[in-house]
Amino acid sequence: MRSLSLLFLAAALAALLGCSGDGGPAGVLPGSALAGESATPPGDWSFAGDAGTMQLETHPTEPYSVNLAYTIVGGRFYVNAGGTETQWARNIALDANVRLRLDDRVYDLRARRVDDPAEIDAFAEAWTAQSFFRRDPRGYDEVWLYELRAR
Repeated sequence: MRSLSLLFLAAALAALLGCSGDGGPAGVLPGSALAGESATPPGDWSFAGDAGTMQLETHPTEPYSVNLAYTIVGGRFYVNAGGTETQWARNIALDANVRLRLDDRVYDLRARRVDDPAEIDAFAEAWTAQSFFRRDPRGYDEVWLYELRAR
């Protein structure tokens, strides 16, 4: 009886955590293609605030989406994998075309890996000012920082 209860609990948790209802990610679990109203990317992302959370879809042929924190610096949209080459960062290395969902709008964008020290510095200042818990990317051996912009 105990194993049946544990099996039921595991199935209920998997259903709860893994089902976002729109193909997108659910919490820390990745999802597939993002649904939402298609929108034209703005020239300036300042309307999104200084920072927030959004969904990023990578790998267009086999969509893989995740929830990510973003930071806006000078009207430009940045996402940061920190000092780790995450699955979504590996996907971008294969195909830089991505989709971003913010406030139920989906934007077709292109990710550009940032390698300019001055741009990394500007991002790092904004990123670390947002929370005590955010690590300064300048302390990593390798930085996985991307600007998302119109294709």
